[in-house]
Amino acid sequence: MAYGFRGAAVVAAVAMACVGSAVAQDAKLPGTLTMTAYETGSNAFNQAVAVGQMLKNKYGTDLRILPAGNDVARLGPLRAGRAQASAMGVGVYYAQEGVLEFATKEWGPQSLQLLLSATTCSGQALAIARDLGVTQVKDLKGRRMGWVVGSPAVNQSLLGLIAFGGLTKADVKPVEYSSYGAMMKGLVNNEVDIVFASTISGQAKEAENSPRGIMWPAMPASDTAGWERLQKLAPYFYPHKSTCGAGYAKGETIEVAVYPYPIFMAYASQPADLVHALTKAMIVNYDSYKDSVVGVDGLEAKRQNQKWIVPYHPGAVRALKEAGVWTDEGQKNNDTLIARQKVLAEAWAAYLKTNPPDDKEAFRKGWMETRRTALTKAGQPVGFDE
Repeated sequence: MAYGFRGAAVVAAVAMACVGSAVAQDAKLPGTLTMTAYETGSNAFNQAVAVGQMLKNKYGTDLRILPAGNDVARLGPLRAGRAQASAMGVGVYYAQEGVLEFATKEWGPQSLQLLLSATTCSGQALAIARDLGVTQVKDLKGRRMGWVVGSPAVNQSLLGLIAFGGLTKADVKPVEYSSYGAMMKGLVNNEVDIVFASTISGQAKEAENSPRGIMWPAMPASDTAGWERLQKLAPYFYPHKSTCGAGYAKGETIEVAVYPYPIFMAYASQPADLVHALTKAMIVNYDSYKDSVVGVDGLEAKRQNQKWIVPYHPGAVRALKEAGVWTDEGQKNNDTLIARQKVLAEAWAAYLKTNPPDDKEAFRKGWMETRRTALTKAGQPVGFDE
């Protein structure tokens, strides 16, 4: 079960002393909150630290940040009741859908909902070595592509991104690495030609300064066929005009892929008042932290993508309405996504009652078929198929 304050604990937590600014802004927070994030030094961790400093300065709230190396480890404390929120990546989508590392008896689809997510000048895009002399994805056939063992989020993203150019895994030469960092080092060391990266990451900057260099093949929104192929495999990406990153010329704009990062989220079962207070604190105090860390400016309320594929928590919706940025279109999309989570939860419960096989692969295949059938019957896109 996801974490939630209960009974007298709710009253005690909400009633804890807050500084004057908190009272004035009607964002009442407990004295301590816990949030998971990517590893220490990552952009998600750094943004969580920036938010934590704001909470301490404005509300007297201590934000404890637990770094974790993968999505399962980031969600574990939330599900166990030891944390209230997380600064996640696209794993939030995989967890919602119950796919990849979450297509196991221990997990299944998780009802996760957004607080705020960051979209800034950067992209989450396909990167290639500049010395290849290639500028289009379709021309990467036969090239060496990074493949991180045990990291389906990275690998699925790569498969989606090369699909933009009509390529599949069979068209490239996968080179396996034990970690994401090792893969990025592989680009610098001329072991691999194709990787997936944030345009503003430290690893991308290192590649830019190496003899090979780095560049980002354009993925214009006008190429509808390319985007249809990409989103069939990785529906969390959407077109973005990026203006900052490693390998960019001054004033250059590149049409690349992106998804929000980091994604501040919580389980649907978190109290709406708590989520509202935390989200509102991040919104009304935006000016106090927007310049503190690269990319944190993307948390601005008006930059929220209300048409993405994970719903906002009701507490966050309330805060966004109060900020004057919530739209009717956003509400319609949110309602559809919350209904989707219900379909997935019911399908999962029904599947477990069938006494599914213990073998992990057989279990996964059975679940994926059940999932496909349930979503199709409900008129919802499958979104992730195989």
